[in-house]
Amino acid sequence: MMKKVYICAPLGSNVSDNREQVRRYTKYALLCGTAPVVPHFYVECLDDSEKREREIGMAAGLSLLWFCDELWIFGDEITSGMESEIRFCKNLNIPTRKIREKEIVKLIGGKRL
Repeated sequence: MMKKVYICAPLGSNVSDNREQVRRYTKYALLCGTAPVVPHFYVECLDDSEKREREIGMAAGLSLLWFCDELWIFGDEITSGMESEIRFCKNLNIPTRKIREKEIVKLIGGKRL
């Protein structure tokens, strides 16, 4: 069975660019042989700028985090939403891992947007 990793990365400040970045992070996780859990894709049907819809998306993501083996942290910025996810992992003793851009480029090539 594949390890389930939760993708923890910025979303809100620039949803369009950050969604593209999350696609790269997801590809990286897949090519690492994991089954990525990617709550960022909820923005396809929820509006992250609407407080209630953001709360629904965050709650849904955290409910999936219970089933993950690890949380992988991507990007240079730690947002408030990411802080919540990281804190949740610490409380549940779910391992976290910071993934550096050079690791991504080495595996999938290309540059950060």
